[in-house]
Amino acid sequence: MSAARTPGARQHLPLLYPVGMLTVFFVVPFAIMLAVSFFQRVQGGFYEPVATLANYERFFSLFFANVLGFSLGLSALAAAICVGLGFPFTYFLTRLARRRQVAWLVFLLSVLSLSEVIVGFAWSTLLSRSAGVSNLLVALGLLGEAESWSPGFAALLLGMCYLAFPYTVLLLYPTLARLDRELVEAATTLGASPLRAFVTVVLGVARNAILSGLILAFVFTLGIYLLPQLLGRPEHWTLSVMITDQAVFQSNLPFGAAMAIFLMLVSLALIALTLLLGRGRDRSAA
Repeated sequence: MSAARTPGARQHLPLLYPVGMLTVFFVVPFAIMLAVSFFQRVQGGFYEPVATLANYERFFSLFFANVLGFSLGLSALAAAICVGLGFPFTYFLTRLARRRQVAWLVFLLSVLSLSEVIVGFAWSTLLSRSAGVSNLLVALGLLGEAESWSPGFAALLLGMCYLAFPYTVLLLYPTLARLDRELVEAATTLGASPLRAFVTVVLGVARNAILSGLILAFVFTLGIYLLPQLLGRPEHWTLSVMITDQAVFQSNLPFGAAMAIFLMLVSLALIALTLLLGRGRDRSAA
């Protein structure tokens, strides 16, 4: 019996390291943050371990609802733009020669090496009035005078899409690169129009990749907290900025932890809903 159990135990040994790392760097910090979210803030101090729901009761305020709604809407819009632009870009990228594909992929990977701080200050300079793109448009005669486009909602959305776009392309690339071109040709041979063949074959094959790209871009942009401060106005600050403000600048760590827990639960709920919709579509298609 001991000899029979030994191989099974050895098979689970490689799992000890990732499980331990996940426990130390995710489960334990999450448990601590969850416990702190129920603590009570002490005026002039830090907090005391008194169980209270006052931090979560503040979620029902109109201000918090507006911030949460704006954060979710902004991330959803950025995710839709990234996938809407990234899918045709990736589709035509896979139709290029191998050398050109590698060059574009290296360029996208180089964009990922830039930090959020560098991207934020770079876009704030490009959209400024003194040294921005508007000066080039004035020189070309397309504008009467230089304009400042930052800070603002459009500047913030542009910066968030710039950060999430490479991730979307890299996620869509493997699926579209493996797509057999003869499938589209076979669909057109059987009488389907080019548009119908593209929608039925290409979008049908890449449906899960598109869904994954939407989820990735949404979750990624939902956690951005520097760009709203660099490219947006105070009314454009997201929930991530509010969490940092409460935990660091307002010294209200319990309320910041409660908002972080709430944001994580909302993200997980939206991801689970999207996955359930995707499975439902797969079952109906089968």
